[in-house]
Amino acid sequence: MQSFKQSVTLAITGASGVQYAMRLLEILIEKDIQILLLVSKAAQVVAATETDLKLSGNIELQQAYLTKRYNAAPGQIVVFGKEQWMAPVASGSGSPNTMVVCPCSTGCLSAIATGASNNLIERAADVVLKERKKLILVPREAPYSEIHLEHMLKLTRMGAVILPASPGFYHKPQSIEDLIDFVVARILSQMGLEQNLVARWGQQYLNTAERD
Repeated sequence: MQSFKQSVTLAITGASGVQYAMRLLEILIEKDIQILLLVSKAAQVVAATETDLKLSGNIELQQAYLTKRYNAAPGQIVVFGKEQWMAPVASGSGSPNTMVVCPCSTGCLSAIATGASNNLIERAADVVLKERKKLILVPREAPYSEIHLEHMLKLTRMGAVILPASPGFYHKPQSIEDLIDFVVARILSQMGLEQNLVARWGQQYLNTAERD
């Protein structure tokens, strides 16, 4: 079986913005990283509404489809069902060190904040928190209610990173893809991975200093 540099958990929930998740998936594949993928039923509906993605409810078909679409290596994308409790992400002894929920619906945010663990996405996030590993949540909602903000504060205090899908404009984006890449670049940085999607702020000065 092929070995990969590392494994990460990527969960996709039913908030708008599945494009961010798919771009992140694409970059992780290019970096020779294995993705343990969890896709909610609501995310499948949103994906069909916002994109041309056809994410089957059958996990084997979904895995084969994404592997082919993104030219992933065999076994690089591993899809798990919402009640597949024997998946490695369900236990601290098997969970990867990093989990990203992108996009993260406010319903999922609430469940994670309260430790609901009603499905594998929620359980996987609960495991990452209890093991003091890296949990990155990418909410896409506007405006935020007091409930949402309270949950974000609670999760931040637990050690999670709240990274809203709020693209900046200082890199002078020319397309929707540029806006997507801005958010994905921030996610990659939080994952501790190098990225060349968007130049770092003040990069020209860093380059000059390195030459000196």
